Amino acid sequence: MPVVEFLQFTLNGIVFGMIYAAIALSLGLIWRGTRLVNFAQGAMAMITTYIAIEVIYKTHSYWAGFVIALVAGLVLGAASELTVVRPTKGKPELNAVIVTIGLLIFFEGLAGMLFGGQFRSFPTGFSVTGLKVGGTALGISRFDVFTVAAVLLTTLILAVVFRYTTAGLRMRAAALNATIARLSGIRVARVLTVGWALAGLLGALAGVLVSPSTFLYPNSMDAIFVLGFTAAVIGGLDSPVGAVVGGLLLGLTLSYVSGYVGGSVGSEITSLVALGILVLVLMVRPDGLFAGARMRRV
Repeated sequence: MPVVEFLQFTLNGIVFGMIYAAIALSLGLIWRGTRLVNFAQGAMAMITTYIAIEVIYKTHSYWAGFVIALVAGLVLGAASELTVVRPTKGKPELNAVIVTIGLLIFFEGLAGMLFGGQFRSFPTGFSVTGLKVGGTALGISRFDVFTVAAVLLTTLILAVVFRYTTAGLRMRAAALNATIARLSGIRVARVLTVGWALAGLLGALAGVLVSPSTFLYPNSMDAIFVLGFTAAVIGGLDSPVGAVVGGLLLGLTLSYVSGYVGGSVGSEITSLVALGILVLVLMVRPDGLFAGARMRRV
């Protein structure tokens, strides 16, 4: 039935859209403070997902792996900023871009050496059996519901932290104007490290949530990163709300295209559609749909 198909495609689009939103949020956290796109974000998420699966196999506990992945994301994000990105401060902007690309290559190569290049199935914390309402299949599982809830809850927590806590206010001040924030006594360098750590956590969350659907291998997060970046551009890299909305819009659009076109053609054309959306937004509103009238300068 057309209505049932539309419902299934919509729910599936929301699930993947929230994963794109998590990547978009992680990119936005770094962009707001440094005006830098971290091209290694997907690779960092992949590494933390490998750590999670190793913990799961050893402890036989999905939740132990889930928590360790988030902690590993925090540590990896902070360590990357402190050891590799910070030394590029004050140097040509291209240096930092090249460094993040270098991190991407390093992490993917490291994953291949440590864990091998074969595809690995990632377990889930909840059943993947499709849910039904009456006799109607919804096309999503309990784990998909958990995916949406986890990203929404994380987004809500970050929103509360940024708006109502001292640490969040400092991060917002540093993002708005680093010079004034520094003169006000805010340790901007430390704030940027915290931003990278939170971005690492969000990337780890996205990696753990999407890997049961895509399998895990050294390049498994490359396509997800591209789609997350597209979602961030759609909503605006400066806007957390835009990241979520951009992720949902992209997820729904790709789900409808893939579902209604169908077959191998549908899966191939989604990449072209994503590219077309990215180009269109950059041409019509390059700062994103939710960007302010004037882009802040740091």
